[in-house]
Formats: sequence, structure tokens, C-alpha cells
Amino acid sequence: MQEKDSPVCLNCNKTLKGRTDKKFCDDYCRNTYNNQLKADKNNLVRNVNNALGKNRRILDSLFKINEETSKTTKEKLLQKGFQFKYITQLYTNKKGNVYYFCYDIGYLPLENDWYLLVKRKED
Repeated sequence: MQEKDSPVCLNCNKTLKGRTDKKFCDDYCRNTYNNQLKADKNNLVRNVNNALGKNRRILDSLFKINEETSKTTKEKLLQKGFQFKYITQLYTNKKGNVYYFCYDIGYLPLENDWYLLVKRKED
């Protein structure tokens, strides 16, 4: 039976033995507890980073070797799993055209669901 004032593990609720300021029964419980605290924030960031990385890989796959521009359709992007809501930045050129970028590769919406793909030139 557990005493009233006996501390319990924050993760598994087992009675703790040893130091009076002890919070966990072992390293496994300490790690599990802390990982659960951070899980929601880490999952959101991980999922967004994964989506951005996938978008970039999809765009990159549509270029021929040594090309800096290419064209594709919205349908082809969607078939490959591209998610238009995930971008890293917008760029508006002097003509007022807005390019959507996933890191160093961007796209410009054209007429009839076509897209111009571009690679950012390094400075």
C-alpha cells in the first residue's frame, strides 16, 4: 500500500525510492515523459518540414539535367503528391508576377493550369 506522502513517478505513477526530490523511477520514464510533453510541437514542425521537402523533391524531379526552367501542369503536380499550401517564400518580379518557392525551386502559375518552374540562381 502506498503512503500518503510518498512521491510517485510523473510518468508511470510508481512509488519512488531514494532521494526526496526524485521525479522519475528511471531514465526510461524521464525520457518518455519529456518526449510526450514535446510531441505535439515536434510533430507539427516535423510534418511541415516533411511536406516542404516533398514539394521541393517533386519540383526538382520535373527538371531535365542542367536546366534552370521547366513547365508542368497542375494535374501532374497533384498526381505526384504536391501540396500547394506549403511554400517557404513568395517572390514578386518587376513585372508583378508572383513566384511561389519551396526553398530554392519555385513555380509561377500560368494560364490553363500550367506552371513555369524555376531554380533560384545562387548569388
